[in-house]
Amino acid sequence: MGQLLYERRNGHFTLQVTGHPDFGLPFGQDRLVPIFLATLAVRQQSQVIRFRSAAEMLDSFGMAKGGKEYRRLVAAFERIFGATIFFGTESMKACARVVHRSRFSFMREARIWYNRDPDRQALGEQFENVIVLSDEFYSEMTAHPIPADMEAVKVLAAAPAVLDLFMWLTYRCFTAKGTESIPIFGEFGLVTQLGSVEYSRPRRFRAELERWLAAIRVIWPECPARISPRGLHLEIAPCSSIRAVPNPTAP
Repeated sequence: MGQLLYERRNGHFTLQVTGHPDFGLPFGQDRLVPIFLATLAVRQQSQVIRFRSAAEMLDSFGMAKGGKEYRRLVAAFERIFGATIFFGTESMKACARVVHRSRFSFMREARIWYNRDPDRQALGEQFENVIVLSDEFYSEMTAHPIPADMEAVKVLAAAPAVLDLFMWLTYRCFTAKGTESIPIFGEFGLVTQLGSVEYSRPRRFRAELERWLAAIRVIWPECPARISPRGLHLEIAPCSSIRAVPNPTAP
């Protein structure tokens, strides 16, 4: 509790997420907010996303309708809105050390009504729930859209580790030019991107990775990812679309 900085390193790359002192760091299912906002922005081709009612927001995010769930969603928006994302890289060139830094937030503006009745429609445009994405986030989403399946994301919402792997695989398979072999361990390994201290032992992380992949195949049977026979690499192949199985059993 009270932690306001999350950091993850992968080789020369550094990711830091700084939380707002009033709202704290994003966590758990908060990751649904940028995923769905990015998907809706690409679908609507708009930097401004509008919801007529709280119920419409809850439905879009795959959450049960009710005041408690709406308050949870609003709290997630506050944490995501208040967070700052920092990327950094360091590399050595022939004549100098090169340091690159960038910083952005997900949203530029968020106007959300705390309505006691989630089903109540807005009385007018001035009462709509309005989300304005930041210029950087919107530009990235429109320039590099990734075909994530919203229904699949809803199914995996309660399993953050599986959802993280699913989103990562969606991106890597969509951008792959051919068969790729990704190291699981080591400085640039998958464990540094998706793992944590509790999965730092190779055998344990491999077991978890196989379990996560099995859960993903339930909703995405054509997922082109397999652990290599020796268990040292994750082998993937190109895939241009995600066709999720409708109404699968949640992992």
